[in-house]
Amino acid sequence: MGLNVISNWWNVVRDYMPLMLQATVTVVEITACVVLLSWVVGLLLALLRTSNVLVLQWPARFYIWFIRGTPALVQIFIVYFGLPQFGVRLSPFVGGVIALGLNSAAYVAETIRGGLISIPKGQRESALALGLSHTTAMRRIILPQVIRVIIPPISNELASALKNTSLLSTITLMELTLQTEVVVATTFRPFEFYITAAMLYLIMTTVCLVALQRVENKFALRY
Repeated sequence: MGLNVISNWWNVVRDYMPLMLQATVTVVEITACVVLLSWVVGLLLALLRTSNVLVLQWPARFYIWFIRGTPALVQIFIVYFGLPQFGVRLSPFVGGVIALGLNSAAYVAETIRGGLISIPKGQRESALALGLSHTTAMRRIILPQVIRVIIPPISNELASALKNTSLLSTITLMELTLQTEVVVATTFRPFEFYITAAMLYLIMTTVCLVALQRVENKFALRY
């Protein structure tokens, strides 16, 4: 019985798997760009947020407050549909990456900030007392320890960023969700194809989480 179900499912989705896999590659590309952007911006925001200078703190505080308090879908619409009013026109891919990257950056920033706070201040003071510059102390002493602390919550954010790519179907980016909707509209077989899409998302998130788990284990051994 089980084999018959699997066989029937495969017979339905087989001809459309190349399209589904191509859309899956697009999801991976988007996620990679989003992660890179969010980690760069998130680190900058975290450093500003932990600064002793209020002029630097408040813009970061406002940004994090605004992003975390508004839906990601609305932010996507602001970037893709709103910016053209000011003469800035972006492709669905670029607009989607920017919107999701800036959204994820707010959460990454708070995660990194939590990691920075968890490191005793005495380590930074000792590094400065030994003659290291603030930048060198951060790069060689503080940040490696922060990475070890923040990997578990960063794993959750990575999985969320990957799944949030489905929101880009609303701006006509042909990623996995939109491709699935197109196929369903053609075949009228929603169950088989939405299950297939769910399985592909599950595989991608599992691979990402396993990879980060290995990184976490390496840092645990090192420190």
